[in-house]
Amino acid sequence: MKIAQIEVVPLRCEYPEGQGFKFAGGYCNGRLSCLVLVHLDDGTVGVGSVYSHPGLVTSIVEGHLQPMLVGRDPLQVEEIWNLCYRLTRWYGRKGAALSALGGIDTALWDIRGKAADKPVCELLGATRKKVPVYASALLWKDNPKELADEAERHLDFGFRGMKTRLGRNYDYDREAVAIVRKTIGTGNRLLVEGNARYSLAQAERIAADYRAADVFWFEEPFPPEQIDDFLALRASVGIPLASGENEFGVQGFRELLDQALVDIVQPDCSRSGGITECFRIGKLASERGVRVATHSWSDAAALVANIHLIAALPTGLTVEMDRTGNPLIDELLTEPLKIVDGQVAVPEGPGLGIRLDSSAVERFRMPRLATPPNGNYSDMVFGSEYFRPAPGYEAVEVRVG
Repeated sequence: MKIAQIEVVPLRCEYPEGQGFKFAGGYCNGRLSCLVLVHLDDGTVGVGSVYSHPGLVTSIVEGHLQPMLVGRDPLQVEEIWNLCYRLTRWYGRKGAALSALGGIDTALWDIRGKAADKPVCELLGATRKKVPVYASALLWKDNPKELADEAERHLDFGFRGMKTRLGRNYDYDREAVAIVRKTIGTGNRLLVEGNARYSLAQAERIAADYRAADVFWFEEPFPPEQIDDFLALRASVGIPLASGENEFGVQGFRELLDQALVDIVQPDCSRSGGITECFRIGKLASERGVRVATHSWSDAAALVANIHLIAALPTGLTVEMDRTGNPLIDELLTEPLKIVDGQVAVPEGPGLGIRLDSSAVERFRMPRLATPPNGNYSDMVFGSEYFRPAPGYEAVEVRVG
């Protein structure tokens, strides 16, 4: 059993006209992700995922790493991770290179589980069969009262926690969080993402309203580089701070943990270095008593990898599930994930325990080596006409009341 080929499958979808979403980065009209398929000489295929620039992922995985890995034993997962890191260190350590090698790593864990006839989480030592999951949606609306209907839909779908994106302006934020809390009741978790939009003074001001609404965590009030602001806010905010979706690898998360910047870290197997590195991050967090809540915003394969990770971590708190109507989440698997009373079952099959819907993969597959068409894909934007981020926090005008 040897590695025969490593294939990158860039995926792209568009929201139907008018069904995208408004957010701090403008108007999102589509989504991008990349599958990484590791083919063995016996026909076995492992599935991984990378959330990064498709051209960079293809160049790193197929152009650089694949020739170094063909013929190797796929069960030497950690050794292959270390080799890929060594090969990309000179242009990587963080960013696209670490994300790309993580896609290979997740696919190898899928293979390792299939070879052992066990789920990945069990190989990592998990005893849980299901984990908490929250609906990630509730983006900016023309009027914050529109959030109530959406929140009701998430409750009806089975979620008992949900996250809203704020950081729009003070009046909108305070009304939006009050509306969502009233809608979902006091027995369900309400999470707030700040979209890195606040100054320290603005975050301190709105925190009183978030405390009043019993917000479970306050995520990324600042860009990740503003370490001093995280330190200052954590000392006074009275709400757990969360961050990590823009961080990479153990070295990046060590800064968050060693400086006690946050209460909850948010690695992502499709961004932060795969299952091997995210498990290392999780163990580091556990040693410091910090909880782990994975970021997931790309595709269903990445989401499932994160479910296995959270199931295996002692301080694994919850998993994020994109509920914006993203087809790469909703249509990519032959058996969609089901939410029951705020929990998602860990797939029980060997490896990741999933089967890709081949028709969906072909429907969303981009032509090989093609540049994504211009568009706003949430975290990635192509074409200046789609780069229309919102003005500063205090400058945004919206209807309230």
